[in-house]
Amino acid sequence: MKLKTAMLLTTATVLAAPGSMAQEMADSMTLVSWGGAYQASQIAAYSDPYQEMNPDVEIVWDESSAEAVARLRAMDEAGNLTWDLVDVVAADAIRLCDEGLAMEVDHDEILAPAPDGTPASEDFGDLIVSDCFIPQIVYSTTFGYRTDVAEWNGAEPSSVCDVFDTETFPGQRSLERRPIGNLEWALICDGVAYEDVYDMLETEEGVDRAFAMLDTIKDQTIWWTAGADTPQLLADGEVVIGSTYNGRLFSLIEEQDQPVAMLWDWQMFDLDGWIIPTGLPEDRLNRVLDFVNFATDTQRLADQAAYISYGPARDSSAPLVGQHAELGIDMAPHMPTDPANSVNTFVFNYEWWADYRDDLDARFQAWLAQ
Repeated sequence: MKLKTAMLLTTATVLAAPGSMAQEMADSMTLVSWGGAYQASQIAAYSDPYQEMNPDVEIVWDESSAEAVARLRAMDEAGNLTWDLVDVVAADAIRLCDEGLAMEVDHDEILAPAPDGTPASEDFGDLIVSDCFIPQIVYSTTFGYRTDVAEWNGAEPSSVCDVFDTETFPGQRSLERRPIGNLEWALICDGVAYEDVYDMLETEEGVDRAFAMLDTIKDQTIWWTAGADTPQLLADGEVVIGSTYNGRLFSLIEEQDQPVAMLWDWQMFDLDGWIIPTGLPEDRLNRVLDFVNFATDTQRLADQAAYISYGPARDSSAPLVGQHAELGIDMAPHMPTDPANSVNTFVFNYEWWADYRDDLDARFQAWLAQ
């Protein structure tokens, strides 16, 4: 991918291996993530151990990743960069990279190799979807549903298209307040083949068709903006079925023991990882690089899977995934990549969404306001 000149850094400190740094490092960092169970897993696996090794470093967590693109654009325009490291989905990383708001990195220079010496770029492999993206996890957006809905007469959803079947499965739904994922599901459930979805969405007819399908459940849908919303709505019985991140549903089902089950059909695979904002002062950048080198090594990514059911992005981490840190249950069967859970999976076209996201975001918000 060709990157804007603004993303290219010429100072040697940027590409120096963090373990060999003698430069001054800041004594604080602001890390941006998504809150909830996911951020708690990052704190347990990454930042708490890092602070044990570096007790003088203060780490402040911000939960604004859902607005990362808009917020970083505003910071760049104002010339006031207050974030040091930002957790984003792959499509947003590509957008930020293209706009020069995320720093281009040499993964083999700044990240630790695998224990057997395999370079980081090979260990992460195809999950490095942008020169600015530092992968952490593979996750999915999927549906959870109440298992105690009297009106369903003992039936349970088995297909994502049951979300659109309000006759068999009446009740309030919850869907994310953005087009990504929702448009793909709508077309799949309107009969479009998986391999044709993005070609269809490039046409006005296809977009209209997706929104027409969403129209059929619009009045029975609560639109969420935070990953914690659907689990809370399900727990409170305000919705009977809703989308969210699979790790949030794992927490609801296994940790909170709620009467909720997973619907894995056509789960939306996605990647999440770090980007380093362009323009950090040298001492802040040095601290970030030191932290990233630690937080993305093989053991740390495997450790995160002990707290939440997201697959580690490194190949070398997978064999180290064991049991839940508190529940003592095997985590592998709860991963979105488990064969039993991934019969039908939808893999996002990250570059497509990077190109079309702004236009479809505007169209989606206008549709919601109608």
